[in-house]
Amino acid sequence: MALYEHVFLARQDLAQAQVDALAETATKIVEDMNGKVTKVETWGLRSLAYKIAKNRKAHYVMLNIDAPGDVVAELERQTQINEDIIRYMTIKVDELETGPSVMMRKQDRPERGDRGSRGDRGDRGPRREREEAPAAE
Repeated sequence: MALYEHVFLARQDLAQAQVDALAETATKIVEDMNGKVTKVETWGLRSLAYKIAKNRKAHYVMLNIDAPGDVVAELERQTQINEDIIRYMTIKVDELETGPSVMMRKQDRPERGDRGSRGDRGDRGPRREREEAPAAE
């Protein structure tokens, strides 16, 4: 069987329980067709880079799937029909990630104002004055 990562974006006005129900529905579709969902991650309500169907935010959910291609085709068909899902993407991967995905590893990333071991500006010396450009005639 092939390995896939399926990510979908649900509308911003849904409650978390409704988003979890969407993930359970997708899991049920895969498992009913003899596939296996190895991991479900809810990334939460996040801002979008641009508006999608009048939504500025969306609930992100990722599923790791171990199933044949026809199962994924049926999952995508059901996802297209659902009005609560505004975008989705399924990618075939060589191997599934074990442990949390990159999106879930927030504690590994430095905080927004933190510049790491460099401090504020690093080892820079004083700022040089700009040389005056000759006037064009």
